[in-house]
Amino acid sequence: WPAGVTTLDAAQDAKLDLVCRKIGLKAGQTVCDIGCGWGAFMGFAAEKYGANCVGVTVSPDQAAYGRERYRDLPVEFQVKDYRQFEGRSDHVVSMGMFEHVGHKNYRAYFEKAASLLKPDGLFLLHSIGKNRRASTLDPWTERHIFPNGDLPSLGQVGDALDGLFVCEDLHDFGADYDPTLMAWHANFEAAWPRFAGELGETFRRKWRYYLLSCAGAFRARELQLWQWVLSKEGVRGGWRRPQ
Repeated sequence: WPAGVTTLDAAQDAKLDLVCRKIGLKAGQTVCDIGCGWGAFMGFAAEKYGANCVGVTVSPDQAAYGRERYRDLPVEFQVKDYRQFEGRSDHVVSMGMFEHVGHKNYRAYFEKAASLLKPDGLFLLHSIGKNRRASTLDPWTERHIFPNGDLPSLGQVGDALDGLFVCEDLHDFGADYDPTLMAWHANFEAAWPRFAGELGETFRRKWRYYLLSCAGAFRARELQLWQWVLSKEGVRGGWRRPQ
């Protein structure tokens, strides 16, 4: 939420634009998106920066939605496990997916990212993180919201990067997740009357608790939100974070 941004949509666009500027995205370049979801980043990068994007998701529904929404843009969706993702791109991004990889798989994840990235490209990893390596996901959240979720610690990411990437930048803006979650909660409450009869009060209480408890965790700085900018051989002359 940079200065002057007051709406959720504007904050989302600011985040996506920041990612594009951090990797130095240029028209005609290719970007692989590991865990592309509904395709928001790929659509933004293709429309605003002229990039050619290919993403991987395990959800056929996400791919079908994205193919329809971005049918007029150079955006490709592949439905497969990220470990079967092939190709070589100018840049690689991954946002909101690493939290579901599991610490036992971190090394294989970064090896795959390295195999997809051209020698002079950049890999941007966007992930929620935790302060203590040994801590585990809240049992209620794991049961009801994110089964098998596994938030990384700084040390775990560092161990997995060893010898594969140079860390050009580590940016923590976890405090910005507090207003994001509060905006999601406000939208949820505003829309709830349309769905109350179908979904019921238990559903409402569950998601209200989830959104507000997470906002509290970020507000208390118990959870973080990191963006890592990684290169394979180090940026010649050094990398500078865009303002």
